[in-house]
This record gives sequence, C-alpha cells and structure tokens, in this order.
Amino acid sequence: MDPFETERLFVRQFTTEDADDFYLLNSSQQVMQYIRPVKTREESNAFLEENFNLYLEGFPYGRMYVAEKSTGDFIGTFSILYLDGDADYHIGYALMPDFWGKGFASELVKFGSAVFFERTNHASLFAITQPENIASEKVLLNNNFILSGEFILNEEKLHMFSLNRSVFNNELV
Repeated sequence: MDPFETERLFVRQFTTEDADDFYLLNSSQQVMQYIRPVKTREESNAFLEENFNLYLEGFPYGRMYVAEKSTGDFIGTFSILYLDGDADYHIGYALMPDFWGKGFASELVKFGSAVFFERTNHASLFAITQPENIASEKVLLNNNFILSGEFILNEEKLHMFSLNRSVFNNELV
C-alpha cells in the first residue's frame, strides 16, 4: 500500500527494521485481547514476513505501520485485508494502550476508508469485531459503518459492519 497521512498520523508499509515494534504490539495481551492470540518473538517475525507478501504496488491492501507525526513514535497498525465468504475487504487497526482514547482509531478508520474508496472500485468496505469489543464498534458506527450481520471465523461469531461507497460519498458532500 502506498503511504498516506492523516492529520496526526503517518501510515506506511512495515520494513524489517520495524520487527521490534511489530513484536511489541503482537506480544501484548492487552492489545491482542479482541484480535488474535499473542505471538512469541519467532511467531511475530514470521508474521511480519507474511505481511510483506500482502503489499501490492498501488493497492491499499496489507497491514501497515502507524506513527504519530509529532513524535515519530510507533502507535500501532492499520490494515485493509481480504476476507473469505460474502465480504470482500475489511479495515482494521490495533493501537498500543498509551494511544487509546485519543481519537487515533477514528482518524485511521475515516482516512483509511477514504484511501480504500479512492484507490479501488469496490462497492463496500467491511469491518469485523468481537461482540465484546464495544469501543471498536463505536468507532465504526461513528464513521458511518452499519452493523450488517455476523461473520464466522474459526467457528467464532463476529459482528460484521459495512460501509457502502454511496454512503461514504454522500458524507463527503
């Protein structure tokens, strides 16, 4: 994915030099609570290598490094990834706890949705959450996503949200 900026954030592809930050995020039980099991250093390094294969020039897909502009500090990840089943692509993010409650998640969803619709011709963008993840669901709802059903992943029922291109475009007017 080509890099992009928000008001306060810089979003770019991960590099091998980011392995420590990637591990810090993926080994945090607090961060991974609603996302996936925590990873060991070796698992995190292998997962980072897998992510490099998602990057396609000019397309907004993959898991990205997010830094705060004012400090350059790593604050988390942003992603647009493929989903199996009825959904096409889904938006996601994970932030380090020190950066929770500061509006960064909403900023990533808002700007990330714009990048997705500007760089693709897809009619909809999706998001999935564990039903217990109320904070992320509020972020999605506040950014015009609607609860559109359930998504089954590894036999787990997740909430599926969607944002239609026409709704997104109407919000810009």
